Amino acid sequence: MPNEPSDRIQLLQGTLDMLILRTLLFGPAHGHQIAKHIQRTTDDLLQVEHGSLYPALHRLERKGWLTAKWEPAGKELKREFKYYRLTAAGKKQLLAEESRWKKLTSAVARILWPAEGA
Repeated sequence: MPNEPSDRIQLLQGTLDMLILRTLLFGPAHGHQIAKHIQRTTDDLLQVEHGSLYPALHRLERKGWLTAKWEPAGKELKREFKYYRLTAAGKKQLLAEESRWKKLTSAVARILWPAEGA
């Protein structure tokens, strides 16, 4: 079962930031929505704990890559959620992070699966 702690994959440092930025590319979301999107999209392989998610969100906000605003959860609910939005600087950072990620995964793939006859 992918939900088993031993089957979970630990994220490389900085990878969580990239996943958050990518998730917010689709539109504003609050923390729980971000965590659930990452979990669902990876078929439960990546589960972001609140102890990692919220410090990352605050760090990205301090860097100017996200903005956040408290908004009502809905008409019937008398709660507010803090919705995070990607800034223009965040979109630019996401492109840079994706480029670095592609280079990293390509380099690792060349070591793990070297070309035949090379």
